[in-house]
Parts: sequence; C-alpha cells; structure tokens
Amino acid sequence: MLLGAHMSISGGVDKAILAGHALGCGTIQIFTRSPRQWRPRPLGQDEIARFGQRQAETGIDPVIAHDCYLINLASPDEELYRKSLAVLDEELGHCQALGIPYLVLHPGAHVGEGEEAGLTRVAAALDQAREKTGDYGVMLLLENTAGQGTNLGHSFEQLAVVLDRVRDSSWLGVCFDTCHAWAAGYELQTREGYEATLQEMDDLIGLEHLKAVHLNDAKGERGSRLDRHEHIGQGKLGLEPFRMLLNDERFRGLPMVLETPKRPGMEDDTDNLRVLRSLISPERAA
Repeated sequence: MLLGAHMSISGGVDKAILAGHALGCGTIQIFTRSPRQWRPRPLGQDEIARFGQRQAETGIDPVIAHDCYLINLASPDEELYRKSLAVLDEELGHCQALGIPYLVLHPGAHVGEGEEAGLTRVAAALDQAREKTGDYGVMLLLENTAGQGTNLGHSFEQLAVVLDRVRDSSWLGVCFDTCHAWAAGYELQTREGYEATLQEMDDLIGLEHLKAVHLNDAKGERGSRLDRHEHIGQGKLGLEPFRMLLNDERFRGLPMVLETPKRPGMEDDTDNLRVLRSLISPERAA
C-alpha cells in the first residue's frame, strides 16, 4: 500500500523525504514553498540534487506537492488573480525541477460573485497556466473541498464543470479528501453510501482521473461544511470509510496521504499510520 503523510520541508525539501522514510512511508506530500506567503522560494541546484538522491535512496514514490493556501483562481480581484497565477506557475516549475508528478490544487472561492462565475474563472486560469507553462510533465489535481464559505469544488459536479470547460484536460486529475467529502454531505460510513459516492464520482469525472487520496477523519458532522481534520478513527467518520478505501481493489497502488493534526512532541503520524495499516486485510496487504 502506498501510504504516507504530509511532511514538513523545514531545513530543505530533502528533509521531508528523510522524515517520511523514518515513518515507513511509501509516499509523502509536501509544500514546495511557504503555503501562507506570496514571497517566492527559489530552489537551489544543491537542494534539488539532495531531494533526488534521498528519494532514490529511500524509494519513496511518488511525492505529491500541495499548492499554496493563498492561491485563489476563482477570485474576482484582478491583482489576487494575477498573483495566484504567478505562484501556481512557480509551483509547477518547482514540481518539474524536483520530479514531482502531482500538484494538488484547491479550486478557489468565488467571494460572492456566484458559483457559475467562479467556476468559469477557474477554468480560464487553468487554461492560462497551461498556455504559459506548456508541458511541465506535472499533473494538476483538483481537490474536492468541504465547501466552507464560498469555496468551490465541494461537489463532483463542480469539479466536472471545470474539467469540461478547460481547453485541455489531459494534464488535470482529481485528489479525493475524505474529510472534505463528508463535510460536503457525501455519505461514506456505510457500504451503500460509500459505493454511491464513488459511483457519482465515476459518472461525473471518471475514477480513472482519481490520482491521489487525502485520508482525514472529520471533526464536523456530515454536511457541516466544516474543514477540520481529525485523527483516524477519532472523528465523525470513524474507521469504516478508511477500511473500505484501503481494501478497495480499484485503488491498489494509489498514493494515500494523511493530513491529520500534528501536536508538538507527539507521534501523531506514527499512530495514524498504525491505525490505517491495521485496517488492511491480509489478502490486500499481500
């Protein structure tokens, strides 16, 4: 199973590889820059080389990148829109330099302009990004969201609209977040609800476009729109959704990473990974 967690890049992106390896991760997720600052973060050739060396030594593959939280491709504010495109371009370049195949992106928030206007703006931004960068060999993964405020992407239908409206969708995929899906109203606790959710994803997007999964329990109730992650089995989702995901043959080999809380001095990633591995059937693990 390709299980892992989001790792800090403090001290250099290569340090994330070493931290993930120490946890026994088969895959990890990282930021390639500060997620809460507009200021660029140049990657030096030495850091790039160390990253590649550590990845080769540990066998962690793939590494997934997550976009900067400040990016809003649905924003009606032209300055913010331009800054978002510039940071996206930087992040795509970082992924190319590091050999990272996937960059996870939140679609953005329409900030009162309406869902239709926001989705149109996201699709136009992705077209601009593709035109500017060309083929970086990096796939951009649209992540489903909890739907807090005016955030877009909380339904598979909205993600499908973006994929349908771009001129070239060949470089786009989807990242599925369990907490976000639950908070947005999708039922994942029963076999019937789990299958219905995946059927809707398949009908509207196609499961072949699902390239990564975020494994997060949820602090909020189903449909609460609350984007608050919880440790595996300690939130409102419980263990059963993760058991079904981890033993689903359709997702064999798919990278699945934790974004659960990290308390200073605690072994939260270790504990959550232990819980996840305990849910994998012996036949599936083999």
